[in-house]
Amino acid sequence: MYRKLLIILTILFSLKLSAQELNCRIQVVSSQIQGTNKQVFTAMQKAIYEFMNNTKWTNHVYGENERIECNILINLTTQISADEFSGTMSIQASRPVYNTNYNSALLNFQDNNVQFKFVEQEVLEYNTTTHTSNLSALLSFYANTILGLDYDSYSLEAGTEFFEHAEAIVNNAQNAPERGWKAYEDRKNRYWLIENILNDTYSPIRQFYYNYHRLGLDVMSEKTTDGRAVIAESLKYLQEVHRKKPSSFIMQVLFDAKADEIVNIFSEAFPEEKRRVYTILKEVSPANTAKFDKLLN
Repeated sequence: MYRKLLIILTILFSLKLSAQELNCRIQVVSSQIQGTNKQVFTAMQKAIYEFMNNTKWTNHVYGENERIECNILINLTTQISADEFSGTMSIQASRPVYNTNYNSALLNFQDNNVQFKFVEQEVLEYNTTTHTSNLSALLSFYANTILGLDYDSYSLEAGTEFFEHAEAIVNNAQNAPERGWKAYEDRKNRYWLIENILNDTYSPIRQFYYNYHRLGLDVMSEKTTDGRAVIAESLKYLQEVHRKKPSSFIMQVLFDAKADEIVNIFSEAFPEEKRRVYTILKEVSPANTAKFDKLLN
């Protein structure tokens, strides 16, 4: 009996150690598509869920409680052919803040150029060397982008490996007929997202990202004032980038995820600190001025 129990515990422990990197919730919405067998969308959601959560994305060992929380909502609006669909994809990811129950947003992005083929029983495969399926390429691109952002938040530029995988996926898709992969199509697509992340011009944003999370948020549970001061100081990295490249795409992506959180962080700050932070925020992200105005109320 003891031996059987030991074997079971060993198996369970091994399964925990081999947990995959992502804990990704998937939702496929097809309400705008009429006259189609809805079973295909159920199968699609299941296939995407299994792909995102069962693929081994890294060579690192993850515990069950270390998996990265993320959400993908695919809203299909058009059926192009019997097995081809188009719509949008919303991607969200977060990471826990040390010693709290709070999760900080890493990414909150909507991709408006989503088009792919899918047939029931299709098995999606991860491939960074060849573009074989636009759906698997889309999912692999965002999985690696999420991993890169997560790693960057714990160690300075530690996510480079995964961003380079995402870049390889973009490069492989240059001859794909679907939109979103090419520089000339749109200034706010997958091509430009990964280009901006890896572009040295925007590297201070990655420095900000690390300081904000690891040296700021992660110490605030024990040293609130010190952590907040680090975040306030790190905003100067964003100011540096903005003055070189105003209204950059990557800055918009960052504030789509962080604007509300930053306001909450400084809502209890000292008046002088609030004013300094407000001045920088209004300069680097004027589109969010209405949110930042709350700091002066």
